[in-house]
Amino acid sequence: MKLPIVLIPHPHVRVDAHVLAGSPYVLGSRVPVRRLWAFFKNGTSVERILRRYPQLGPAKVFDALAFALDNPEVMTADMQREDEILKSAGLAPANKPGSAGQMELPFAPGEPGDAGRPAVPRAGRPRHKR
Repeated sequence: MKLPIVLIPHPHVRVDAHVLAGSPYVLGSRVPVRRLWAFFKNGTSVERILRRYPQLGPAKVFDALAFALDNPEVMTADMQREDEILKSAGLAPANKPGSAGQMELPFAPGEPGDAGRPAVPRAGRPRHKR
């Protein structure tokens, strides 16, 4: 499946048929834009994405998200292609953006910006008594 033409290029995002099978990726890395977009669409904050991918920096993360917003046809086609590849390999596709399940990004407790919260999946976090 060939992806649609990128209508609005961005300085930190590249599309190369020889890298990641033509999926848009962040320049200087092999991080696909669809991964950052999926995290963001599922409610992961930009700060948390930056902690997961510190090598990218804010400019590249924001530019990748802007690319996804400016090129929705490319992102939809890329995510569908990933689902088809996973299905053909006998694996379950990732959760769709906006679905009820959300994957918690792994961080050790006490890391900067974590405010000392324990690294417990969202569904298992204890509720605070008021």
